[in-house]
Amino acid sequence: MTTHGSQTPGGGEPEQNLEYRIAHLQDRLASGELGELGVRVEARGRTVLLTGTVPSAPCRDEIVRTVQEELAGVPVHSDLVVTETSSPDHAEELA
Repeated sequence: MTTHGSQTPGGGEPEQNLEYRIAHLQDRLASGELGELGVRVEARGRTVLLTGTVPSAPCRDEIVRTVQEELAGVPVHSDLVVTETSSPDHAEELA
């Protein structure tokens, strides 16, 4: 039985290579400005899932861009929640 693309160029299994790349990515995120955020990066088969909460849309975009750069060629799904707090544009009416 032959499987095409089942091995990485280095000879390792793709899942092990992905785990290594995710570990490197987590180190990169932790050492940067985004290190305090609770963003989780998890391998889900041959894809990667991002979960967590971020303070703003630009922050989310920067994380997604960093992940796509670090894990080029791996599909990335983002379930990051933005908790951007802005002042209300009108008074709340209480009944």
